[in-house]
Amino acid sequence: QVRLVESGGGLVQPGGSLRLSCTASGSMDSINDMNWYRQAPGKEREFVALITKENTYYADSVNGRFTISRDNANNILYLQMNSLKPEDTAEYYCNAQLPNGLVIAWGQGTQVTVSS
Repeated sequence: QVRLVESGGGLVQPGGSLRLSCTASGSMDSINDMNWYRQAPGKEREFVALITKENTYYADSVNGRFTISRDNANNILYLQMNSLKPEDTAEYYCNAQLPNGLVIAWGQGTQVTVSS
């Protein structure tokens, strides 16, 4: 069983930066890809970024501002968020996927608020 715990959210001014972490525990050997998603109030959860063993992918809305990375030795997934905008305000979630694409775990979320 895989357990994911996000941290690093908070209140930041427009133009600021935050780094989110997603710490994984349990059996990670079967995990292939990991994602960040976000959900703003009243909106559906949306894809933010994906990291595979070879590549990274980003939503158009964050491309060039956010960077996803992972520390495999310590089972930590990161999301570096720069040049934050008010529209980035949301609850941010990480998840873990098997090679067949099945999502087997979600974290509980961490709140990011971008406001002056």
